[in-house]
Amino acid sequence: MQLLYFFAFSLCLLSTACTTQQTVVSSDAASSSSVQSLSSSSRMTDHASSAAGWQDFHKPDAAALKQELTSEQFDVTQNDGTEPAFDNEYWNNHADGIYVDVVSGEPLFSSKDKYDSGTGWPSFTKPLVPENVLTKDDNSLFMARTEVRSAHADSHLGHVFNDGPKPTGLRYCMNSASLRFIPKEDLEKDGYGEYTKLF
Repeated sequence: MQLLYFFAFSLCLLSTACTTQQTVVSSDAASSSSVQSLSSSSRMTDHASSAAGWQDFHKPDAAALKQELTSEQFDVTQNDGTEPAFDNEYWNNHADGIYVDVVSGEPLFSSKDKYDSGTGWPSFTKPLVPENVLTKDDNSLFMARTEVRSAHADSHLGHVFNDGPKPTGLRYCMNSASLRFIPKEDLEKDGYGEYTKLF
């Protein structure tokens, strides 16, 4: 099944004018998705979900991470996996707040820079904290792409493309499984108070 997701993802990326038609999801499926999202959030431990000390973050070993992350979060962040389009937690999230690394808690992106790319994955025009977002060449899947990883946790986040809107012209196409969303009303409480001024 994962190979099918990779194949679909590859076809989408071959066209910079990629458009994908969203399928109508039944109310039962939507309810199931909501429950899964809540379950994903509940799997985080204190060190992964707390802002305190992310700058001094020390990455746990694989065995510990498997206990702290869902199977999808582990596969995406540690094995460079890709979640399905239109079936992930944040692709259609329009709330104000910031997105942090699901493993380390380091701030990565802001909802102010999020836009609907039509791909079914959360997309951003730029990072919130550029030094927390690293890029590297990725020649997998028979194409040349630019991978995006977090600086402190070394989590696979997604890829960046040059088909985004102005002013940057960039599309940071991220996996929801690599991210945790902090709503603006929780920024102070969760230790990200310096970002409240953005909203």
